Amino acid sequence: MTHENHMRRAIALSCEPVGPGGGPFGAVIVQDGRIVAEGTNQVVPANDPTAHAEIVAIRRACAALGRFDLRGCTIYTSCEPCPMCLGAIYWARLDRIFYANDRQDAAAIGFDDDFLYREMPLPPAERAIPMQRLLPTEGLAAFTAWARNPARVRY
Repeated sequence: MTHENHMRRAIALSCEPVGPGGGPFGAVIVQDGRIVAEGTNQVVPANDPTAHAEIVAIRRACAALGRFDLRGCTIYTSCEPCPMCLGAIYWARLDRIFYANDRQDAAAIGFDDDFLYREMPLPPAERAIPMQRLLPTEGLAAFTAWARNPARVRY
């Protein structure tokens, strides 16, 4: 299968949830030319703001492959990943991203992706949702314990 075939599958998936209340997004994860997982936007049906197509596909790929590290895999997504999904893709260590629509296309139909990208570089105090650091010394207790744990699993 070609990159175009995998992208066409992601695009086809993006059309599926439009009728039953999902958003118009689809994603597939491929390893060695074979689709190992697919995802569609499930935010509204699942009442889960994190259930974006890419997140759903990543969760399914991790389950299918039995690991949290998706090195050796590529994601094809019908739209440029939002900051949350992009972060998840990096955390999952996917090798490559292909996308069809971009963040401006998503903004044109009412999705916040572009707004979120503009928020990210702002200092925390200047973001639309105020952020304030609280109890940083106490917060380090868990980090210290983790750093000292010789059995910790890095990810």
